[in-house]
Amino acid sequence: MSPEITQILEAARQGDPQAATQLLPLVYTELRKLAAAKMARELPGQTLQPTALVHEAWLRVSGPGHTNYQNRAHFFGAAAEAMRRILIDNARRKHAARHGGGQARVDVERADIAAPASDEQLLAVHEALDALAAEDPAKAELVKLRFFAGLSVEEAAEVLGISAPTVKRHWAYAKAWLYQRMKDH
Repeated sequence: MSPEITQILEAARQGDPQAATQLLPLVYTELRKLAAAKMARELPGQTLQPTALVHEAWLRVSGPGHTNYQNRAHFFGAAAEAMRRILIDNARRKHAARHGGGQARVDVERADIAAPASDEQLLAVHEALDALAAEDPAKAELVKLRFFAGLSVEEAAEVLGISAPTVKRHWAYAKAWLYQRMKDH
């Protein structure tokens, strides 16, 4: 954990206008790595590039009214959520362009949560994730970090402030819950 990041986040919360300028170089590489990992799992033909994903996420997490992060974990959790929303918005835009004409339903029994996802699968996971968040926000946050931001078990454990074995148990539960939810709908 970088105490410098937490200190800069505190300065931003106090209203320091230079804090965002100081923060970007410290977190850019890590955000880029997360975005590249996520984009590597996307299907070929994805038009969104990791750099664009990082830049869009940065604009969302550093914009006006978005500087009240408690610490590094809170910031990266917000960045993961921003990346998730960007990918969902992108999938919705592409899906809307097709107008749904002639689209076949995806067999979710063969879809692995961590596998490359089509736009339809991504939207189905998004809807199921919203339902999981209503039931268990902590496990939903873990899914966002693992699936949408591409964090490893160890990285997610650090961001969430829990042990790696707990992350593994919660990840197994969340995948099973989401799979069942998607299968039932």
